[in-house]
Amino acid sequence: MISVADILNAISDDKSLLLFNTIAISNGETDSQVRKMGITLKQYYSRMAKLTKADLVRRKNGKYFLTLMGRIVYDSQMIIGKALNYYWKLHALDSILTSSTAGLPKEELSKLVDTLIDDYQIKDILMKTPLPTEVRYSRDSTPQITTGAKEKMRLEKLVSYR
Repeated sequence: MISVADILNAISDDKSLLLFNTIAISNGETDSQVRKMGITLKQYYSRMAKLTKADLVRRKNGKYFLTLMGRIVYDSQMIIGKALNYYWKLHALDSILTSSTAGLPKEELSKLVDTLIDDYQIKDILMKTPLPTEVRYSRDSTPQITTGAKEKMRLEKLVSYR
């Protein structure tokens, strides 16, 4: 079974990611683009083996194509690229959210996101993500976990079992 770590490892260096993206946009015609990348044949085949083993690409009739998993990973890393275009605005939003002691009403957050972010895909992700939560302690030192923190702990447990 392939893990998230296997997938991320396959595209973890710049040349592998460039190769993966080249396959995604080239419709199988990667020969000329690969020569321009400046990697040796050994480096090329090593990276292709990692991409294939992670089930991101598949070879058919001598040409490489993205698998369905590869398409999902490609689309996901394109979203990450979009988010990087908003890095400082996202950083500002993080600062506002973490400095607010009473919490920011969803309407106010929505107004801030609408003002700072103009990409609908990024807005959608931000608005469906629960606001940051934390564990607070009562007077008798019993942890009071908010719903978002409970969900995070549940996910961490699931990940640790794998």
